[in-house]
Amino acid sequence: MSEKTSALRMARYNSWQNNAMISAANQLPMRERQRDFGTFFKSIEATFSHLYWADQTWLARFGVGAPLGLGLPESTGLIHDWDLFQSDRQALDQQIFDWVEGLDETWFSGTLSWYSGALGRDMVRPHAQVLAHIFNHQTHHRGQIHAMLSMAGVNSGVTDLAFMPE
Repeated sequence: MSEKTSALRMARYNSWQNNAMISAANQLPMRERQRDFGTFFKSIEATFSHLYWADQTWLARFGVGAPLGLGLPESTGLIHDWDLFQSDRQALDQQIFDWVEGLDETWFSGTLSWYSGALGRDMVRPHAQVLAHIFNHQTHHRGQIHAMLSMAGVNSGVTDLAFMPE
């Protein structure tokens, strides 16, 4: 399987799982979505917000869209309107898919240079590694969202990549 084919699969998985987690979160009142569950970013909404921020930040580093102009500490406070967030998240997931679809195989052998505010230094990494990180980061934090939803008594459904609908 080519790197592009794999990346497209992960972009589809990202969208599928974001939709599933958001649908599950819709079963909860706002106070439950904002409840401190003791996880890294504390709440379901804050974790969704961080993922939205991170995806936009990484896309901007690749020249797709504009950065939000916020750092990691502000990444958890972007959701002020849950309904608007849902449509914005869907649009961002489509943007990610469209961007990956537009890449050619030679892109994966390139490198990305950026300044990491989290580490406080300049970074250089292969495109393929950074893209794998983006999808892994999404999966990691959605796992936290899944756990919080479970603690709140909500079943978010199947999360396994092998069972993603075609």
